[in-house]
Order: sequence, then structure tokens, then C-alpha cells
Amino acid sequence: MTDPVLLDVDSDIATVTLNRPERRNACNLAMWRRLAEVMEEVGHNDSLRCVVVRGAGGEAFGAGADIAEFERHRYSAEQARAYNSEMVPAFHGLRDCPHPVVALIQGPCMGGGLEIAMFCDLRIAGESAQFAIPVKRLGHMLALPELEELIELVGRAAALELLLEGRVWTAQEAFVKGLATRVVADDVVADEVYATARRIASGAPLAARQHKAFARRLMDPARLSEAELDAPARLCDSEDYREGVRAFLAKEKPIFRGR
Repeated sequence: MTDPVLLDVDSDIATVTLNRPERRNACNLAMWRRLAEVMEEVGHNDSLRCVVVRGAGGEAFGAGADIAEFERHRYSAEQARAYNSEMVPAFHGLRDCPHPVVALIQGPCMGGGLEIAMFCDLRIAGESAQFAIPVKRLGHMLALPELEELIELVGRAAALELLLEGRVWTAQEAFVKGLATRVVADDVVADEVYATARRIASGAPLAARQHKAFARRLMDPARLSEAELDAPARLCDSEDYREGVRAFLAKEKPIFRGR
């Protein structure tokens, strides 16, 4: 059986590939389960500094959930609860991964595929990429945690526009509305994503992980603890911080070791 999600590690950058190109990388239960496993593995690998998520084949990031299996697995409230419980660990694996996660978006990024991209930290798209969540055609709605994530990215009005109209957004429209982080020519999008990953990986990993964690945590700053507020100061005790200062003053390239 073909692995629905592939993992490749090259030095300190991991590539996670949604691997159903014959279905334009539509997400089925096996893919949700495997994505959760892969992200857990990636999250525990302290040697990594960045993760790239992409679709196999280069023609689609992910065309949505595989509706062909819905009659068997998502056809009642009870089944929907069970199905959603398989999706959530995958989303949380992306959201809570300590390493920065960059989505490489080529072609359609829709439905479940777009939900995966939403939980990545950066979304870099080729100019012909397309974005949509056409759940209105199914008489269905986006689960509330995913709706909250979408609203955080694009705002209430744009989120409702995407969901109520079911219209496909171009890459440029997605960029203007905050869904895509960057749009580049199709023939250089992979190069741009890996250049981005290398730039991220060249920085101090402890600081990158803290920025990722607190960028999300600050969405609800009222609940910040004293220990959390003190985290930037504690980072100054790290070897990486001292190496960064030393190298800056010496006009040298720092060597960060994640300590």
C-alpha cells in the first residue's frame, strides 16, 4: 500500500508530502492518520529547524477531503464526530510542531487541503494556485476550531466570503486577503520555499521556536503567566543568544546549536 504521507529529512529541513497524486492529494482517513503520526515524529526531532509541507506531483497541494469515502465514514453525526477526531491530531501536529512549518502550495489548495495549509506558519504559493472551502455544496460547515483559525488569518468578513460564496480565490486574492503569505511564479515556487526554509534554518532554533509558540499564545494575552512573560529574558541565558551577540560583534556568521 502506498504511504499517503511521505517524510524526507535533509539535514535540518524536513519535507512532509501529501502523497495521493492520483486523487490530487485529496485527504482520506489514512492520510489524516498518517499526517498526525508524521508530525509527531517531526516534532520530536530536535535536530530539525524547519518543516516544508507540500503535495505530491506538483499539480495540487490538496484538492480537499476525499468525498468518495463520506458515505462509509462521514454520513451521520456519530460518524462525523469520529471522522473529525481523526483530523484534529493532524491539525494540532502542524499547529503545535515546535519547528516553523512552511506550506509549498501549487495548484488547488481546497477544503481539507486548505485546512492543512491554514495550520502551517507560512503559506507560499505559485501564481496559479487556487484556494477554496466549498462546503456549502455539501450542506456542511467548517468545524469551529478550523473556522477560528481561518478568521485569525483573514478576518471575519473574508472568512464568511470564502465559506458563504464557495468561490475559488486566485493566489493573488488569497495574498491580498492574508491567506497566502507570498506569491511567486509557478516555476520558482519550490525554490523559493526551500530558500525560505534555509533562511529559517540558519537562525537560532530556540528563538524561532519561541517566536512560533508566542505568536500563537499572544492571540489570548490575558492568560499569559509570569513565566511566559519572562520567556524572552530567559532566552538570553542560552548559548545561542551569546553566540549570536558574539558573532554580530565579530562580524562573523553565527553557529547556532539549539542550546
